[in-house]
Amino acid sequence: MIEIYRTDAENKLIQIEESVYMDKKFNTKDCWINLTNPSDKEVAFVASISGIEDDVLKTPLDDEERSRLEVEDDYTMVLVDIPVIEEGTEDYYSYFTIPLGAFVKDELFITVSLKDTAITRDFLRNRVKGFATYKKTRFLFQILNNIASKYLAYLKQIDKASQRIQNELHKSTKNKELFQMLDLENSLVYFSTSLTGNDAVISRLMQSKFNTNNILKSYPDDTELIEDVAIDTKQAIEMCSIYREILTSTMDTYASVISNNLNIVMKVLTSVTLVITIPTFIASLFGMNTWVPGQGSQWGFWAVLGGSGLISLIVALYLKKKKLL
Repeated sequence: MIEIYRTDAENKLIQIEESVYMDKKFNTKDCWINLTNPSDKEVAFVASISGIEDDVLKTPLDDEERSRLEVEDDYTMVLVDIPVIEEGTEDYYSYFTIPLGAFVKDELFITVSLKDTAITRDFLRNRVKGFATYKKTRFLFQILNNIASKYLAYLKQIDKASQRIQNELHKSTKNKELFQMLDLENSLVYFSTSLTGNDAVISRLMQSKFNTNNILKSYPDDTELIEDVAIDTKQAIEMCSIYREILTSTMDTYASVISNNLNIVMKVLTSVTLVITIPTFIASLFGMNTWVPGQGSQWGFWAVLGGSGLISLIVALYLKKKKLL
């Protein structure tokens, strides 16, 4: 999907209709082109109006691409990982990351991603203050700021989900909750790896020497914004590390609890089996063609039965005293 926007004189975001931007005379000055899982035809069209190669524009469409910053003669590419949330079954959410590419030219701004995410939707819904398509450096830094904010928000959601699952596990240990805990732990691994790569890109953006093509023109307000982004990103990295340690420790604890519960069950079953074996052994012994105590008396059967029961009771009390039953 391809969408083209431009900020008007009143700083309102206006979407350009397809019939307009397909015109060969259309001027892309100060436009924002948003590509979401685009087709080859759409990529070729954007390449023709931007002058950026098709293969370069497709770079963010590979979910294995690492975060990096590339500076060419006529554009700058900023590739970072953004957090994505998807609703699963039974009000459960899963988290992962995908690449987002931002291509900045003198008169054009392009974003490319595999999915329609909350990062770009916030700009489309006017949830970002001071946003304008012609302020390209600020636009880039606002995207990075929004990404850092989303990481912090999703990390808090993961922490709350972890606490909820732990409360459910206190009541009963089920495989469903354990799988959810494992999924959250995997999400934190993705977040940690992505945040580390994003932090490296942000650190390089804060260095003035990287801007060899002078496309990203920084102003005092922009400098403060990117510094805030760096702080939020480092905070997210620390939170992710803490939550990972807590979750890993919790998973290990529950694994030990499950193993201990299994040992207790096996111990009780073994003791019960031992108690039941005694009357079974006696009944088997005297069930053969052999002499039975009191076989000529009407009380012989009950004497044997009572004796085996008494022995079983003594053994059960002994096992109970030793806390084996």
